[in-house]
Amino acid sequence: MLLCRLLGLLGLVVLCKGEEESGAGESCDNFTDLNLSHCFIGTSLYVRLLLYTRSNLDCGREINHHHLSTQPLLNLSLPTVFVIHGYRPTGAPPIWINHIVHLLAEQEDLNIIVVDWNRGAANLNYFTAVSYTREAAHNLTGFIMTMQEEGASLSSVHLIGVSLGAHLAGFVGANLKGKIGRITGLDPAGPMFTSATPEDRLDPSDATFVDVLHTDMNCKSYFVCDHQRSVFLYLCALNRTCNLPGYPCSSYGDFLDGRCLQCEAFKPASCPVLELSYRVDMVTWNQYLRWGVVYIRLHSGRSVTETRIDHKLLRFEQYTATRLLAQFDDDLSHVQKISMRINTGNVIGPRYKIRLLRIRFTPLDHPDRPLMCRFDIIMDENMEVAFRPLPCDSRL
Repeated sequence: MLLCRLLGLLGLVVLCKGEEESGAGESCDNFTDLNLSHCFIGTSLYVRLLLYTRSNLDCGREINHHHLSTQPLLNLSLPTVFVIHGYRPTGAPPIWINHIVHLLAEQEDLNIIVVDWNRGAANLNYFTAVSYTREAAHNLTGFIMTMQEEGASLSSVHLIGVSLGAHLAGFVGANLKGKIGRITGLDPAGPMFTSATPEDRLDPSDATFVDVLHTDMNCKSYFVCDHQRSVFLYLCALNRTCNLPGYPCSSYGDFLDGRCLQCEAFKPASCPVLELSYRVDMVTWNQYLRWGVVYIRLHSGRSVTETRIDHKLLRFEQYTATRLLAQFDDDLSHVQKISMRINTGNVIGPRYKIRLLRIRFTPLDHPDRPLMCRFDIIMDENMEVAFRPLPCDSRL
């Protein structure tokens, strides 16, 4: 009995020893997770550098700022990308961090370092966070200089900064005399920087190559509409699974009216697209039809994709073509059925009959695909109608 216990104890020791040597059971170093109470009280700057490689994509490893050799996963012969977040008014980690780490690792074998300055960025007072960008940049500059001393090339360093992080990246680049290989600014912050001198903001001289994605379209929702959009567009570009459309247009109103969807400058190629787009031309019989929200669904077998068009025109004009832009998330190459509803918000009065003399769908992203039409459609206000599209040349 005693011998069995000794053998069991010996086996347990060997097992634990093996786990220790293999690294099993080690805890990951996660992005600093704060909350609103921290933001109200205020946080002081503390910068952490979390390393991700193809060997530890889901488990960050914090790097010692001065002793790089303590982190064997850091390979200075590989390119290094630094991901720098911006202002964090809620203290929560950015929802896109894990996504961008994985997508960057898919592009090539490299070091991905998430610059976690959440302590400093998480302040209710935006101007306090702004004041910390210089100090955080000084911290990061020192780390990159240590990398250079141990054999890394500045030309292989890429800084990706979001909002305040974009200017922070610019300060790092300026500290290193513009020798950084690349800086990408994702919707650099405006307040305190819009009228600043080149030395006090991200500037083209801060790196060998500086590219900036601006997505501020004067939206009321500062936190979601501007900066989040820039990150998701960048992720989309990395993913290479969605197109990024560009339509030359004099105004956004003209764009919504469908006046800028010809893309003549790009022929014979198609328009340069994020979502799958159709130009929808409708001719109504009704002499007066108030504007409503237009819902359109495309069906192909069991697959369905839907769009919601809420461009507030005054009304549909009788016998006059109304042009709209319809954008769908999914590409259905063979559309078998189209369902449509015009919701006017009328819940009290009688429902009107809506007669469409013609509706035509022109695929903008695939000019080789045929136009789809349907004629003489009768539908009730706020009620969906379904129909099978016909080739437009069947009745011109």
